[in-house]
Amino acid sequence: MPRYLIERNFPNGLTIPMNDEGRQAVARVIANNAERGVTWIHSYVVADRMKSFCIYDAPSPEAILACAQANGLPADRITLVNVLDPYFYLP
Repeated sequence: MPRYLIERNFPNGLTIPMNDEGRQAVARVIANNAERGVTWIHSYVVADRMKSFCIYDAPSPEAILACAQANGLPADRITLVNVLDPYFYLP
């Protein structure tokens, strides 16, 4: 499955409450993604919460865009990536 880096910009900042409401919001994202064969691996959020970088496995960029729209999330840049593991080069 191809892996992608998704850059998302949040003009008003990203807020996911650390409570049941936040858990339900994340669960909806996971469920919507699963309908299109997309898996959210993890995300990095910058300190001011205005931008995130998300790692996804997905069949295509179009599937990621469809999920972003269904989830009400931006997807400003989608880049196909490969893992570079520094430990691969060690004896």
